[in-house]
Amino acid sequence: MTPLTSSSTALTPTWAPIRGARRLWDRLLGPLAFMATLLGLVVLIVLLIDVFRDGWPRLSWKFLTSFPSRKPEEAGILSALVGSVWLVSLTALFSFPLGVGAAIYLEEYAPRSRFTEFIEVNIANLAGVPSIIYGLLGLELFVRFLFPVTNGRTILSGALTMTLLVLPIIIIATREALRAVPDSLRQGGLAMGATRWQVVRDLVLPQALPGALTGTILALSRAIGETAPLITIGALTYIAYLPPFSLEALRTPFTVLPIQIFNWVSRPQAGFHQAAAAGIIVLLVVLLTMNAGAIYLRNRFQRRTV
Repeated sequence: MTPLTSSSTALTPTWAPIRGARRLWDRLLGPLAFMATLLGLVVLIVLLIDVFRDGWPRLSWKFLTSFPSRKPEEAGILSALVGSVWLVSLTALFSFPLGVGAAIYLEEYAPRSRFTEFIEVNIANLAGVPSIIYGLLGLELFVRFLFPVTNGRTILSGALTMTLLVLPIIIIATREALRAVPDSLRQGGLAMGATRWQVVRDLVLPQALPGALTGTILALSRAIGETAPLITIGALTYIAYLPPFSLEALRTPFTVLPIQIFNWVSRPQAGFHQAAAAGIIVLLVVLLTMNAGAIYLRNRFQRRTV
């Protein structure tokens, strides 16, 4: 026992500085993380104060119900607001069932093979592709190939392009939610004589639906603020009419809030800058309202499964 004791005591001075440095870093990590979080919040608060200071006097019912104009004091945001609502609604209509269905197939039905692994790797990579690439894909696929007769630069083309953009995010989030469901639930359903689809539909999917809705919230929050892919496919910056509330609206040109805000910011007049700040406030309200509705649905489904 003596040699072991002497060797351990001999090694103690050698490791002491390393342990001391690690303890120092452990003590510093908490304050550094807090400072980083605080810095981000301060920058966000400063930006919001600046936006509300410039845009709040410009907000009015006339601003919300007027079309864009070449005169700053008469410019409104109605066509962009309605276009954003149309675009996000169609994107959710297309992307949610496709994303959830693809996630269910990959997680519950697809055999484990190299082809399946290839698909999973590509879905993960597509989630990090720049949005302008999806705009180029939508320009070639939807505008020039599928809908050339209607000139392609329509709400339908924009919604399909945004669906391609957000689909990988929804698939990944839904797959993670499906993986979180215990296997004992699946085994119990199969042991009771249910088919695999009945187990997925009645047991697994209700448990995973809150997580899938969370992923959809994040995906649509990204979609509502995207500008580059919509500019690429030809979304307009000036529209003085509303699309009809019918299927004919899918074939009409459109604009959205981020494009309208970008157009106003690029103008030299100070009045357009105030209108852009007011448009940012409207965009934030639309985003928070949409997220609040999705969170309500998520919590409602979560209470049902508890």
